[in-house]
Amino acid sequence: MNRLNNKVAIVTGASSGIGRATAKLFAAEGAKVVVGARRQAELDSLVAEIKAEGGDAVAVAGDVRSENYHKALVAAAVTNYGKLDIAFNNAGTLGEAGPSTAVSEAGFSDALAINLTASFLAAKHQIAAMVENGGGSVIFTSTFVGYSFAFPGVAAYAASKAGLIGLTQALAAEFGQQGVRVNAILPGAVDTDMYRDMNDTAEKQSFVTNLHALKRVAAPEELARSVLYLASDDASFVTGTASLVDGGASITRT
Repeated sequence: MNRLNNKVAIVTGASSGIGRATAKLFAAEGAKVVVGARRQAELDSLVAEIKAEGGDAVAVAGDVRSENYHKALVAAAVTNYGKLDIAFNNAGTLGEAGPSTAVSEAGFSDALAINLTASFLAAKHQIAAMVENGGGSVIFTSTFVGYSFAFPGVAAYAASKAGLIGLTQALAAEFGQQGVRVNAILPGAVDTDMYRDMNDTAEKQSFVTNLHALKRVAAPEELARSVLYLASDDASFVTGTASLVDGGASITRT
């Protein structure tokens, strides 16, 4: 406990799933948390839960595609808590799925805007604030899809999430000497709203479960613990990594 004591964190995509679980874990470990997502009511509920458990959080709702939104999240951290130490850029979308020959330009562009460009815009302002404070930790949510395992019909998702790995490495190389560590997690299947939307039958769920060596999907809290490690001083010499947290999906296709 208290691995993030006196730290200030931003978590995007915090209204559900991995983001919500991570925001709660960060707060339980002592961090003051700025939570972001589109849905104000869900963010308000999350803040109420964190405060009821003795933590401290504020909510800023908005669209991650807007650079001004990321400026507002950083401003909320600095205004409310005086600094920024950690950013978990987790907001994302599956995007338009289906045969690649039928995916629209708008659908492909939107997936890149939410999954990749938004993460760049977030990190741009987060890192500037961290450098002023002597360093920090930025974490992105990528995926094993398009890195070690390819699914048909999700080209926009795979391409945008693979781009995050390149972004991770570039930022890590650029800002390491200024004390900023940049890493990505690559989850396997996680029991979130997106997972249930994609796998809406028992047959689909069984197929996805069996892709993993552990023969199950993860709970959001399991991914949150991996994010906590990368955010904490336990990972003080870890930067530029694409960390597979995929239940062994990358090593088995059976």
